[in-house]
Amino acid sequence: MKKLAYRSVSALSGMAGGYVSAMIFKQVWKLVAGKDDAPDALSKEYRWSEVLFAAAIQGAVFGVVKAAIDRASAQSIENATGTWPGK
Repeated sequence: MKKLAYRSVSALSGMAGGYVSAMIFKQVWKLVAGKDDAPDALSKEYRWSEVLFAAAIQGAVFGVVKAAIDRASAQSIENATGTWPGK
């Protein structure tokens, strides 16, 4: 039952994390590049360096948000059940 609770929380937090990280990335990109939209890998008008730089920032933001949400979810499950959900 505890694993099921954690998986449910994890699935919902994963979806929320994707949304939050997209919002954060958009704001970071505006600050860094001064543009509203990040370059798409398939957009011909951007150089390799621009596309890869945007992807690196997006990956870093996603990784930090995911780790923060996973950690907070695990602590919440531990507080609720008394058991840490990790391995």
